[in-house]
Amino acid sequence: MKLHLIDLLIIAAYLLTTVFIGIYYSKKARENKDSYMLGGRTLPWYKLGLSDASDMFDISGTMWMVSLCFAYGMKSIWIPWLWPVFNQVFLMMYLSRWLRRSGASTGAEWLATRFGTKGPGVLASHQVVIAFALLSCLGFLAYGFVGLGKFVEIFIPWDLVKGYVPFAVAPQYVPHVYGIVFTLFAMFYAIVGGMHSIVLGDMIKYAIMTVACVAIAVIAYTNLQGKQLAVPNGWFNPFFGWRLGLDWSKLIPEVNSKIASDGYSLFGIFFMMMAFKGVFASLAGPAPNYDMQKILSTRSPEDASKMSGFVSIILLPIRYAFIIGLTILGLLYYHQMNLKAPDGTIDFERILPIAINNFLPAGLVGLTLTGLLGAFMGTFSGTVNAAQAYIVNDIYLKYVNPQAPTSRIISMNYLVGVVVVAVGVALGFIAKDVNTVLQFIVSALYGGYIAANVLKWHWWRFNATGFFVGMLTGIVAALVFGVLIPAGNLLYWFPLLFAISMTGSIVGTYLAPPTDAAVLQSFYKTVRPWGFWGPVLAEVQAQDPSFRPNPNFGRNMFNIVLGIVAQLCLTILPMYLLLSQHVPLAITVVILVVVGLILKKTWWERLSDD
Repeated sequence: MKLHLIDLLIIAAYLLTTVFIGIYYSKKARENKDSYMLGGRTLPWYKLGLSDASDMFDISGTMWMVSLCFAYGMKSIWIPWLWPVFNQVFLMMYLSRWLRRSGASTGAEWLATRFGTKGPGVLASHQVVIAFALLSCLGFLAYGFVGLGKFVEIFIPWDLVKGYVPFAVAPQYVPHVYGIVFTLFAMFYAIVGGMHSIVLGDMIKYAIMTVACVAIAVIAYTNLQGKQLAVPNGWFNPFFGWRLGLDWSKLIPEVNSKIASDGYSLFGIFFMMMAFKGVFASLAGPAPNYDMQKILSTRSPEDASKMSGFVSIILLPIRYAFIIGLTILGLLYYHQMNLKAPDGTIDFERILPIAINNFLPAGLVGLTLTGLLGAFMGTFSGTVNAAQAYIVNDIYLKYVNPQAPTSRIISMNYLVGVVVVAVGVALGFIAKDVNTVLQFIVSALYGGYIAANVLKWHWWRFNATGFFVGMLTGIVAALVFGVLIPAGNLLYWFPLLFAISMTGSIVGTYLAPPTDAAVLQSFYKTVRPWGFWGPVLAEVQAQDPSFRPNPNFGRNMFNIVLGIVAQLCLTILPMYLLLSQHVPLAITVVILVVVGLILKKTWWERLSDD
């Protein structure tokens, strides 16, 4: 498809706007380290929440979720628990407050508040979390870089461009050329303007994306009137038994092949494993990426909780209106679409770009592409900012030049930003299959991350050596699992991986003495976590008899259950709305209102109690 002039002008206007944003905030970003990395902790929670939600609205994930909605219908709302999507609820209810109370600038700096700066294992724990963060950032940069290029290639064929390019490009590297172009814009405003420009860029992109999502929803709803979707029994039902119970054989047999290859046929077992992993992953707190940086950028612990809660409210209804809209168009016009990948197989992830190609008018195509490109640039810039924070704050200022003046710190941020982007792009060039590389990195890193990071919040005896050994054994075990076990089966091996990492954490803990008592007392009094903190509580109360432990475990867990219910309602509400499922829609709205009123009493009005 050749884009119309109006589409190209909209995309060009957005790219130029990002450049002006970077220039506008460059002076403010240079004021000091915190202003550059954390926006000076002056940004309101709703702006940070909107920015965080905007970063989560990525191209690749949305293409995947449209394909899931097409195949699984309403049951697709559960599958993002793989990430898990409900970790935002845990953050909202208490973990964001705990994290923000530390006053740290990065996840590695946070470790000093928990384990101190001296003693066995402290240096190793510091280094392992930096390595985790940087590998994670580079993996996401490489994946996003090539994924973006492949997406753009569908809309701007190379044949239309190559006449204006003064060098030859091999066909397999065309996506990389497109990726570099848009990466340069994202790099500029992220590196020059810091967190301030990232947040404003995300807000503009969210506004564009909202217009595009609503327009697509209206188009899909209009097209559906007077027609019936050709879907199997159970497609409109979000609930399930041991088996999935969807049979596409008489409609689109290829969907059955997709379901079999996904490995979700035994949906009950899959759901239990997903929930088991998701709860522990959520208890571990945020991984050291852009999400954590946004939490640390808030003005106060209470604002950190509000920000995390706001993410679900503004992300899910808009995103799922977009997803179900494209799904409806895909189902209505499936036989007119060419979903064949270059290898001849049916690729349901092509529904998103093909639907945009075929059903949106000029102008709206440009808005939608701008929103999706902005989604990439927002995620990319946030990831670059996180990587800069770890290298400059936790390596350069800690080990190389602790007394560096502000001007030198900003210059180092510029240099590090360029180097990080260059390495991410290089990884995109040398990787044969970036998606496989990403799956490998994420499964390995996050598999090793969970056990140690659950214990750091909840067990007083856990120390820096335990953190290092737990992270290391978990990552090594996950790497081995990643080689020996097919990617689709890794979820079912999570309990064993978790047990190995937990064993390493506990054994490592008892290889070294407890963390210094003064460090533990300071952490406990500042963060006020619940869990197994009895000996530290006794020491704190011996010095301050008026101190009371955090009594809110039960209320936090109750709020989490309600929060997950509300999150599911926000997800499925636009689906019921566009599909004209009036009774389920009314029930969903009632549940959402009731849960919202309860949480106002048990969470919003008690944010300062924990």
